[in-house]
Amino acid sequence: MKRTRSKLKLAGSCDTPWATIDFCSCLHKARQVEENVLTACQQHHFSESDIFAIKLALEEALVNACKHGNKMDPTKHVKVQFRVTDQRADVAVEDEGPGFNPGELPDPTIEENLEMSHGRGILLMRAYMSSVVFNPTGNKVTLTKFNDAYSPATSNSAALG
Repeated sequence: MKRTRSKLKLAGSCDTPWATIDFCSCLHKARQVEENVLTACQQHHFSESDIFAIKLALEEALVNACKHGNKMDPTKHVKVQFRVTDQRADVAVEDEGPGFNPGELPDPTIEENLEMSHGRGILLMRAYMSSVVFNPTGNKVTLTKFNDAYSPATSNSAALG
């Protein structure tokens, strides 16, 4: 018996090209990039709670890239790539710094670290996003958030192939 694949094809994120924005290590420019991504999420009908989650995680990633990765050096750049569909938002943030090992960060939830003034950004990213992946160097993070409001039955993105 020959097996065939279903003819139903969902327009997935692999069909959507990545947009790329490159900017110098400047928090003002980082906020502009954040607004571009959030606008795309609104256009794809992400819920307010999903948009809040993306905003929080993306802000942390951008600030970390500018401040910790590039040390606010205006000659160094941050590269942001993103794609947003009705189903998901993917955002990659890469700096020119040496990187780090996220596994070596102290746990900000244990008692001796509770009063530290830093170390919670990655914890927040992981709490609010569907996926947080660092490259082996540790100078690029890819954030993914699945759209909780997405329903294939009501979406225009389902098509027969």
